[in-house]
Amino acid sequence: MADHDRVQSVDRAIRILEMLAREGEMTVGQVAGQLQVHSSTASRLIDTLASRELLERSTAHGSIRLAAGLLRLAGATASQLDLSSEAQPVCDALAGDVGETTNVAILSGDVAINVCQAQGTSTVTTHNWVGQRTVLHATSSGKVLLAHLDSHQRARLLRPPLQRFTEATRCSAQELRSDLGAVRKNGWARAIEEYEDGLNAVAAPIRGHDGKVMAALSAAGPAYRLSLERLPDVAARVMTAADEVSARMGYRNRASA
Repeated sequence: MADHDRVQSVDRAIRILEMLAREGEMTVGQVAGQLQVHSSTASRLIDTLASRELLERSTAHGSIRLAAGLLRLAGATASQLDLSSEAQPVCDALAGDVGETTNVAILSGDVAINVCQAQGTSTVTTHNWVGQRTVLHATSSGKVLLAHLDSHQRARLLRPPLQRFTEATRCSAQELRSDLGAVRKNGWARAIEEYEDGLNAVAAPIRGHDGKVMAALSAAGPAYRLSLERLPDVAARVMTAADEVSARMGYRNRASA
């Protein structure tokens, strides 16, 4: 299939979804008429969307309508939007508490994307990380996200070569697997000048209502201020804040209930 034909098919599929959102139910003939295509073409597009559970056919009336698969897509989008709004006040409070920049990041493919940020009271320069992509293996948030993936996903993302950013960047999959085991055991991750010289960070997991890790909350600052000695205390505060965001997202820790 030529590129033009693929794009045209995608456009027609989207138009079908839009028509059904507007009309509720339609027959294949009605869809074909509005698309100005042959019924067989409309039927193939409908079958493809139905195979992804985006549409369903009504055997009783021979009509089609939107299906539950769209709710999953909408739910994923809504959860990200909810995460930003629910996490922001917690990020603000944490930044004020520890005096460092705080961020919430989510996994997107093979990188982390920051969805909200707050500047600490000790911050001298301002860098807006919202919307920025960062690597997983050299950041505290990335390590949290990596640590809670299934083993197959984690192995794929740790496949060498891993990019080196500083002398401290850990590029060995074996070393990183050890680090990630500690993250799962201790409940927090650290990055010691691994992404930028002179920058340290700690992060903890944010869980959704189902208990799965959906994001990471981090605090980052210059190494002279966010020192090795200070990291455990800041990590404890970050974990408490991450637990608060998790609760806002509907997570109920049954172990402490």
